[in-house]
Amino acid sequence: MKVAVLGAAGGIGQALALLLKTQLPAGSELSLYDIAPVTPGVAVDLSHIPTPVKIQGFSGEDATPALQDADVVLISAGVARKPGMDRSDLFNVNAGIVRNLIQQVAQTCPQALTGIITNPVNTTVAIAAEVLKKAGVYDKNRLFGVTTLDVIRANTFVAELKGKQPGEVEVPVVGGHSGVTILPLLSQVAGVSFSEQEVIDLTRRIQNAGTEVVEAKAGGGSATLSMGQAAARFGLSLVRALQGESNVVEYAYVEGDGEYARFFSQPLLLGKEGIVERRPLGKLSAYEQSALEEMLDTLQKDIQQGEAFVK
Repeated sequence: MKVAVLGAAGGIGQALALLLKTQLPAGSELSLYDIAPVTPGVAVDLSHIPTPVKIQGFSGEDATPALQDADVVLISAGVARKPGMDRSDLFNVNAGIVRNLIQQVAQTCPQALTGIITNPVNTTVAIAAEVLKKAGVYDKNRLFGVTTLDVIRANTFVAELKGKQPGEVEVPVVGGHSGVTILPLLSQVAGVSFSEQEVIDLTRRIQNAGTEVVEAKAGGGSATLSMGQAAARFGLSLVRALQGESNVVEYAYVEGDGEYARFFSQPLLLGKEGIVERRPLGKLSAYEQSALEEMLDTLQKDIQQGEAFVK
């Protein structure tokens, strides 16, 4: 099993690479790429960790050596959010980076399961889909926007509020991956109930958790460590599914049947070909249904921006 991390010298990429080096199955290969010349050194640094995972690092303009024979590609390359920026402010820089890297994925490993971490995910996934489509290799079951960070944040915040162990809580989070498009389905959390005010406050905190980190880092960065953990969880789930493990379910932002928007985060059953089944959202509360309807205009505009960038 070969996993390639593109953007491996950045804050997310290094955290993700560390977690994959220590958690990938024995005999796996980890391939690190970044434009930054430090990247081979990151790989050497990680190679000193005694786990049965081979690792190589590549730098420069050309990512294709890192992508050869990759089964999973995780893309975290791009600039991070700073105080006062929203995810749309990242678009002008990160859109071009994602387009360039996906063109190389299309040429080198079009069958890989590809997870987009680079923000704004609502838009960059649409860019990736259009690039793959232009190259004639698009398979909507193999392209994912990684929204796992919203899930692990929701799990943490609910567990803290309700005095649970974080591992006991799994909050479904659907929609998109910024602001109002992030919708935690708190009504579906097993064994926990919330007051109306708790639902409002928790939903807002989950939606604004990225800003919470950006402000706390005081201009020094955005969510890199928690995002690294979230991306590792998702990447390892893809690997487990590729290896034939059954009942691997994760939430991710993918192209579905267009019921809500062309791309939408929902529960997915994963398998050897990527997505095996897109599962329904289940019964929503009145609050959740209203929030879902209100987000769609924002989400669709984000998607259209990505589509237009490639066309």
